Amino acid sequence: MQNAIQPLSDTLISKSLSAADYVPTLDAMLARTLTRIELKKTKQQRTPDELWIVDHNDVYTLGQAGKEEHILQRTDTPVIKTDRGGQVTWHGHGQLVLYWLFDLESLGWSVRNLVSHAEQAIEDVINDCLQNHTADDTRIRAQARRDAPGVYLYADTSAEHDDSSTDKGIVSTEIQPSSIMLGKMASLGFKIKHGFSYHGIAINLTCDLSAFNAINPCGYAGMQMLRLADFSNMVSSPKTQSADQTREPLSYESVTQKLIDNIAQRHAGQIALRALAPKPSR
Repeated sequence: MQNAIQPLSDTLISKSLSAADYVPTLDAMLARTLTRIELKKTKQQRTPDELWIVDHNDVYTLGQAGKEEHILQRTDTPVIKTDRGGQVTWHGHGQLVLYWLFDLESLGWSVRNLVSHAEQAIEDVINDCLQNHTADDTRIRAQARRDAPGVYLYADTSAEHDDSSTDKGIVSTEIQPSSIMLGKMASLGFKIKHGFSYHGIAINLTCDLSAFNAINPCGYAGMQMLRLADFSNMVSSPKTQSADQTREPLSYESVTQKLIDNIAQRHAGQIALRALAPKPSR
């Protein structure tokens, strides 16, 4: 496990972990959070927030209130009980995991703000990738749901499309009546302790999705899990040439950087929250 620390601003740093086992990472994340809580409580000291970019070794994690019944098949991959919210999920290579070690009080964020910023950052980046790096003209977009945390992909099945927003480089995140949900691409699970957050988000980029077959992902039986590589032109290395020489090749590394940049801007107050999508009608 390698630690690469990079300052993103005066109040935010990033930390990269590769081939990281889950338990030592969780222990380190909790220890750091407890230290920050103590420093704020005893010395009124604000420490920089941290964004951990993690490449996990294969693991299934079960949330604090997670039910064992959502583990459908036991495999060689370890199952670890953890203290985040949510049910069971999988982490492994080719999936981008970002842990948000943020002081919510200092940011002026509520827990709902944290979740919305996380979902909207994912929407921004995935929709940019879908808009600029798709193999065809299919209208697919990423959208969070009010009734189920995470980010999902929707396909517009209407015969005619309104291109007015696309022409301006803006992708609408409003779910249209003609849209069908294809599946889930990103999951969320946070833990809040004395106003400090840890744990975070996981986005399937190039991973082998078969690992999800052994569980009900996030507690939803039959939930189809998706990965970005199946919906956009991704290359195996950022140095690989793209077929379209006018565009920067899309890779695991470039998507990661796009998301880091978006989160850093949100942390600095440079990207405001959008209004939440209405809850689906029953």
